Amino acid sequence: MFRPALQNVDLFWVILFYWVFLPEAGCRSADADSCHEVKTAYMMRQIGPVELVPDRPGTGQFLLCVHAGPSCCTGKMEDSYMAAVRSETQQKMRSYSFELKYLIAGHTKAYQETFESLVTFTSNLTSTLLDSAYSALASDCRPLVSRLFSDIKLYLSGDHNSSLDHTVRRFYNDLFPLVYRRLLNPGIGHPPSPAPPSPSPPTNYDDCLRMTRQDVSPFGPHPRLLVSSLSRALGVGRALSRLLGLAGEVVNATEKAGLSRECGRGLVRMQYCSHCRGLTLIRPCTGLCINVMRGCLVGVSELGAPWGGLVVLLQRLAAVLATSSSHNSMELALLAVRNHVNDAILHAQLHGPRITATVNIFMCECMCVCVFMCRCVCVCVCVCVWSIRSFPLKGSRHDKSRSLKKLSREFQGSIQRYQWFFSELPEMLCESEMEVEQHTCWSGQDVVESYTGRVVDSSLKAQRENPEMTVRNTDPVLRGAKQKLEQLTQVHTHTQAHTLTLSLSLSHTHTHTLQASFRIFRMVSEHAEIITLPLKYGKRSLFCLCQHTPCNVVYFLGSSVFPVCRLTSTVNQCFSQVLMSMQMKARPL
Repeated sequence: MFRPALQNVDLFWVILFYWVFLPEAGCRSADADSCHEVKTAYMMRQIGPVELVPDRPGTGQFLLCVHAGPSCCTGKMEDSYMAAVRSETQQKMRSYSFELKYLIAGHTKAYQETFESLVTFTSNLTSTLLDSAYSALASDCRPLVSRLFSDIKLYLSGDHNSSLDHTVRRFYNDLFPLVYRRLLNPGIGHPPSPAPPSPSPPTNYDDCLRMTRQDVSPFGPHPRLLVSSLSRALGVGRALSRLLGLAGEVVNATEKAGLSRECGRGLVRMQYCSHCRGLTLIRPCTGLCINVMRGCLVGVSELGAPWGGLVVLLQRLAAVLATSSSHNSMELALLAVRNHVNDAILHAQLHGPRITATVNIFMCECMCVCVFMCRCVCVCVCVCVWSIRSFPLKGSRHDKSRSLKKLSREFQGSIQRYQWFFSELPEMLCESEMEVEQHTCWSGQDVVESYTGRVVDSSLKAQRENPEMTVRNTDPVLRGAKQKLEQLTQVHTHTQAHTLTLSLSLSHTHTHTLQASFRIFRMVSEHAEIITLPLKYGKRSLFCLCQHTPCNVVYFLGSSVFPVCRLTSTVNQCFSQVLMSMQMKARPL
């Protein structure tokens, strides 16, 4: 007797369930005289003031979301929908890129701290060497060492104006007067100047020593060897830092880029036009979402190819740091600075008499013959062979428990996951919007079983045929980011040093003749500062004189200065003119 009673109870609850919950079903149409469900969804998503939602459907004329039959939407509601959907999309973009942004920022800081720790440690070692081995120089040399390593740190940071060649040259120029007066000729002070001080060319004794350092060559090959060692080992760290900075700029640019009004209209049709018919739970079709997202993010998708190239470069640079040998190890190159400085000072001490005799010849002219291009020019020829280069980029953080190699291996594996991030971002944003185990979806106009429109590619050219929205141009912020990506990655992928080798007879300090070759390296990305490089051809001494570009190539004959060319174009072209002019006569300046 209890079984019929239980059946009646079950039937009662089924009927009650349908009476209570069926009117709230998500796929109910707005044709049923109420906009209650639309109002509930509007309030739950915090789209705007709930008072904007009508209680009953209206005609729906002059709206973006147009369909046959009554509509629960109004013009003001659509404006709120557009503001909300644009904000939602940008928030989703930020959430997807947050991990990438954190990865870049964290490793940028990590490399910076690692590089700074290495530079500070080796700076202290070098100062300790001078304190213990050259006490006569220690106090005055400490600021020189500090500035040398500060400049190295700046170079590793990727500073565009930083040059290792200039840094090392300035250090040895400043070191020479101290070595000359304290070690080679102790007791020599600052002799009085033969003329009253002048604000133009320097006639101070130490200044003249600095100006003649490259001609006298008191430190032998050691300045050049130091530049070569540092440039080989630090170039990778500098490049990595600079490219990490660029990666951070690109991610920030994607967050700052706005969504166009046409994009907003497409997003509203995809996301909220179904609400106007009371269909608040149905999801957009996959094809519709991909078309709309690709149209909205066409500028982001255009970053895909150059961004992929940037990630490959970052991986390669990290791999070099992770597997660096003793030949190109950054740590060993920095530790070797103290040895290069020590060897340079020892070389000067071993050749003290020759250096003093040569200085006496040059100082005579330096104190009374004045400058060309605001420099003291000594018309004697010396062999000073330098590699003129520009170098790539800087570094990031150092957790004391992690070595540079471990940090680089970790970064190499982490960044690889984001090689196609911007190419795939539209699809990633659609993952949360696509239908999940539904037999129907929203096509932008109606409920359908599948999307019948053509899904177009993500390129700008293909997006001009997007059936869901009009795509004209990309965001200017993203265009600028793409251009920067293409330029810098192309430089670091394809830039090669162009070498020009000339074999000329050089007269060295009026004593003997040497056969020497010099190389001039030109980097496309930066301007190299050319040092004074005297060459001898017959009776003509050729000089490349410059403080900053453009430089002048000149030769001296007697007391006259003859111009050859100005380095306003490429170095190779200018020195081709040098070779031609050796057979020609030029008028004196």
